[in-house]
Amino acid sequence: MAAAGALPAAAAQLGSAVAAAPEARLESVRALAGLFREAQPRNLGLISTSVHLIKLLHGIQIKEELLLTALRCSLQFLGNIAAGNGDSQNSIWKCAFPDLFLTCLMYSDEKIVAYCCMVLFTCLNAEKVSELLDPRNLTVALHVLKVYKQQLESEWSFLIVTDHLLKCPELVKALYAKLSNQERVTLLELIMAKVSEKNPVTSEEMNVFMRHADFLAGCFQEKCEAVLKLTSAADAEDEEALVTIRLLDVLCEMTSNNGQLEHLQALPGLLETAIDTLRLTHLTGKQAVNIFTATHAMTGQEEISHPAVGFKSHLIRLIGNLCYKNKENQDKVYELDGIPLILDNCSIDDNNPFVNQWAVYAIRNLTEQNERNQELIAQMEEKGLADNSALESMGLEIEKGDGKLILRSVRKKPS
Repeated sequence: MAAAGALPAAAAQLGSAVAAAPEARLESVRALAGLFREAQPRNLGLISTSVHLIKLLHGIQIKEELLLTALRCSLQFLGNIAAGNGDSQNSIWKCAFPDLFLTCLMYSDEKIVAYCCMVLFTCLNAEKVSELLDPRNLTVALHVLKVYKQQLESEWSFLIVTDHLLKCPELVKALYAKLSNQERVTLLELIMAKVSEKNPVTSEEMNVFMRHADFLAGCFQEKCEAVLKLTSAADAEDEEALVTIRLLDVLCEMTSNNGQLEHLQALPGLLETAIDTLRLTHLTGKQAVNIFTATHAMTGQEEISHPAVGFKSHLIRLIGNLCYKNKENQDKVYELDGIPLILDNCSIDDNNPFVNQWAVYAIRNLTEQNERNQELIAQMEEKGLADNSALESMGLEIEKGDGKLILRSVRKKPS
């Protein structure tokens, strides 16, 4: 076991050895590393010494590998001493938050950044996450996101966001407001990863998801028209439009979960926004040739690479989800002339893979136990306003009986 004063003495020795010959610094680093390995977790006095040492090493202008090794050892020690030990976690937090975490998160050395994220992840809990809401401390969370964006293989930064930061909806809102559009895309991808998990969730976790859903739906409703910028080749990478696309992806995933679906189905304005955006993109694609124009290459060999590929498919998917076993939303789509719009988007389209399948799904959800919607489609087919072959491809056919037109499901004919 390391003597109580051995580590501070070794730290002081390293500080005085900085200006000495490389051999002296090497010996000091080796001695320090050995003491870190022997140090016992219960010795909380070593934490303040380690934090002091990290600050000392950071202040040294000579950034040679030996001193970086000492800095890495110091952070590893803090991570080890914090594991499973609440007292150690609290002591580290008191000594290191926020300044030391910020210092290490901004290092160019990837190992130092990774070890810092390990210490931060181990120390965080719900109470400490709430401290990040303070504008002076929010920078720590912002830098964690920057680390994840720059080092996509950083598991610790991923876990900090998904296991801690996303549990605080107020923090997510505060972060989102401060992020660039590129960083917002990164945050939305992390939210998508969390929402896509198949693990059972508690009622508290579901409440958090629903608050995220409220916020993200509001963002989508506010910025949805930004996607129209993508009609120009010069704006094919417009960052605000890319955020809109990712927001739609997350909302589609959220409405695929029964727990969040009912909440989003009742959200004012979301269904209307989805239909309006589908109408806008559909008309834009008809007025000129662009990414929203339906296209079908007979060869099927060429893969289209564009951020808006699949956007209309996902809008129809969202509309279909929002109408699942929901009479009020079924009727709302009818009133907004959404059914002819969906039927007009059911052809094979290379710019929107699986659009036919999502249209089938949406029409099924719109007509389930809804005679008025069924009758509308039947009347459209009789008047030639709905393509009978398109209906057949959906597995639907019109049947006349008792003076009425009835839409019913049939087994699709083999192609």
